[in-house]
Amino acid sequence: MKIRRILAALTSILSVCMLSTTVYAGASELTGLEISDSIASQRPVAIMVDNEKKALKHYGTAEADIVYEIMNSTANGRITRLMCIYKDWANLGQTGSIRSVRTTNVMLADEYNAVLIHDGGPFYINSYLAQPYAAHLSGGFSRIKNGKPREFTEYCFGSELVSRFAKAGLPTTYTIGLERNSHFNFYGEDTLLQGGSSAVNIDMGAIFVHNKSRLAYNPGTRTYDYYDYGTIHTDAEDGQVLTFKNVILQNVSFTQLDPNGYLTYNVIGSGSGYYITNGAVIPITWKKNSETGFTRYYNASGAEISINKGKTYIGILPSDTWGSLIIN
Repeated sequence: MKIRRILAALTSILSVCMLSTTVYAGASELTGLEISDSIASQRPVAIMVDNEKKALKHYGTAEADIVYEIMNSTANGRITRLMCIYKDWANLGQTGSIRSVRTTNVMLADEYNAVLIHDGGPFYINSYLAQPYAAHLSGGFSRIKNGKPREFTEYCFGSELVSRFAKAGLPTTYTIGLERNSHFNFYGEDTLLQGGSSAVNIDMGAIFVHNKSRLAYNPGTRTYDYYDYGTIHTDAEDGQVLTFKNVILQNVSFTQLDPNGYLTYNVIGSGSGYYITNGAVIPITWKKNSETGFTRYYNASGAEISINKGKTYIGILPSDTWGSLIIN
C-alpha cells in the first residue's frame, strides 16, 4: 500500500510538471528563437504601419519579429513606412496605426508567405495583389479615437485578425504549396562578425530625410535601438524600445511610377548591402530571382551568410542616396 501511495504521489507531481512545462516545436523561421507547438506551422502576417510623425507613438511594433523600413514615396521628404512581420499574431493587442500598401511590399511579404494587413493603396498594387502568391486583408479594422485625423486612427487586434482570416477563407497555417523553409540561416550561438568594422551608429538621416531614421548600438542588450524624428522609438502601450539583434541594409534602385512620387523598388535583381550585428558590420551582396523568390544575402567570399538569432531590421535604401549612409 505504501508503495502504491508513493507511486500515486509521483504520478500527481509528474502531471503538474507536465502541465506547467511549455513544449517547444523548434525554432521560428523568422527569428531562430524557440516557439511553441501551437504556432509552429502558423503563417505570419505583415502589417503596414504609418511612420509619419503624427502617427506616433506606434502600438505593437516592438513585438514584430522582422521590420522593413521602405521609402513610401519620393514626395514628402521621402517619408518611410514600416512593414512589421509577426509570427504570433493571434495574440496581438492594439497594433498600428495601419496604412496603405505599395507594390514592393507585396513582393517582399510573399517571401514569408505572410498575409498583408493594410488599408488600400494606389491602383498600381492591383496587378500585384491579383497574383496567386499574394494574400491580404484590406481596411475595415478597428477605429480608435485618439484626437488625430482619421487616417491615423485605424488599428488591428489579434482577435479580429483571427475572425478576418476565417471570413476571408485564408489559411492560417502553411499548407502544401505554401510551405516556407527558414528565410535565414541562423548561427547556433550568439556570434561576433569576423573581420567586421565597427558599427555602433547607423545614420540614415540623409537618406530618409523626413523621419531621419537611425539605429544605435546598445551594449547592454547587444541590440540596435531604433530612432526616428530625433527620438528613440518606444511603444505607446508599454514603453518597450524597438530594438533589433540584426540589421540588414540593401542598396536598391527604384522606378518612379508617376509625378506623385509613387514608386516600385527593383527588388528583383541583385546589389550591394551590409549586415550588422553585435557592434560590427560586413559588406554583403543580395539577390532575388523572382517575385516569389527569397532574397538571399552573401558575404565577400560569395557564401550565404548566417545571422544571429533575434529580431531583424531590413532597410531598403534607394541607390541614388546610398552614398549618404553613415556607419561608424
